[in-house]
Amino acid sequence: MAADGGERIAIVGAGLAGCLLAVLLGRRGVPVTVYERRPDPRVSGAERGRSINLAISARGLAALEEVGLRDRCLKLALPMHGRMVHPPVGATNFQPYSADGERAINSIGRADLNRSLLDTAEATPGVTLRFSSRVTGVDIDAGTVLFQDAPAERADVILAGDGAYSAVRRSLDLDVDTDFLEHGYKELTIPPRDGEFALDPDALHIWPRGTSMMIALPNLDRSFTCTLFWPKDDFAALDTPEKVTAYFERHYPDAAGLMPALLDDYAHNPIGSLVTVWSWPWTRRGDGAVVALLGDAAHAIVPFYGQGANCAFEDCIEIDRCLAETGGDWTRALERYQERRKANTDAIAEMALDNFIEMRDRVASPVHRAKQAATHALERRLAGRYVSRYELVSFSTMPYARIPARLRRQNLVLAGAAAGTAALLALTARALRRRR
Repeated sequence: MAADGGERIAIVGAGLAGCLLAVLLGRRGVPVTVYERRPDPRVSGAERGRSINLAISARGLAALEEVGLRDRCLKLALPMHGRMVHPPVGATNFQPYSADGERAINSIGRADLNRSLLDTAEATPGVTLRFSSRVTGVDIDAGTVLFQDAPAERADVILAGDGAYSAVRRSLDLDVDTDFLEHGYKELTIPPRDGEFALDPDALHIWPRGTSMMIALPNLDRSFTCTLFWPKDDFAALDTPEKVTAYFERHYPDAAGLMPALLDDYAHNPIGSLVTVWSWPWTRRGDGAVVALLGDAAHAIVPFYGQGANCAFEDCIEIDRCLAETGGDWTRALERYQERRKANTDAIAEMALDNFIEMRDRVASPVHRAKQAATHALERRLAGRYVSRYELVSFSTMPYARIPARLRRQNLVLAGAAAGTAALLALTARALRRRR
């Protein structure tokens, strides 16, 4: 099944990954139709309380560069060079992300990035966008995409980027595990104060509270999008305005006074779920069509490493690369894509879960701060030879699956060097004793 053989290519989902993949395929000369269940968000606007600002970093920027959108999207973003930790007691403290303090992740609204990608997709020859088209599944033997309120449509290749609760994935015989955290999330807003940012805009702000946390990311309009990550029972417990106010004044005293719409946001913004999706395989071949999953449909991860969009963008780049390598053979390309990506997405899913514990608990600890300072000192002294996990994830494009092994190797080398130094010091001490 070659890409230049006149196949009908369908992408399900006009979110971030679906749009980027459509642009990549359109530029390759592959006509594609993108089906999206929502009305055009550029017209209807984003859903309330569903933005979860994205942290675009090296991987996402590299993918956007492929379609000429890197600089455009950076103009919609604000750099964050570190975390600003708001402990329960005491002053805030800034923790830079990189040893040199120069590297930053970039806060961008999901809706802003999606609009840019939709504009680019719409302007790409060969790309057709179909909104208000709710896909309910696929029939790979008949080679059709199935819709809720419309007749099925033919497709030879179906690429499913329709999210963690993918309708396409549900219609296939795949091995799928969905792991839900006991935590949910709810968005709040800190508006500008006297026309300026109410908090430092160069940081991702964290209020770690042991089993829960709040974060805040800056926006271009000088507001902050705050997200509560709480056990769902904690949300339910605050069932009156008085309880909400009292809770925030007690647990987030420096933020409570910056949220004039707190009660309205808390009452009306939905509680979202946090899920990790483990699925395999990502491709299925039928008599009429081949289908593949990408992004959250294949491997949804929790947002605590800021890698969800970055990781999904890497999927798109890999599909495009495999298509080029196989001469446009879709079946071979999609098989190669899933084999290359599965270990990487499993690795970042595990790291994202671990980083939740770090963000909600460890970052407030003096021990953590001392450890981070020591890590940055090693990175400066052993530039290029010792690199922290955070930098490898956020500021490199090293495959995620290779990062744990890289960390083990450099730690073994460091331990060996420390042991060698200790042995040398012991020998020197013995020699000095003999001379006496």
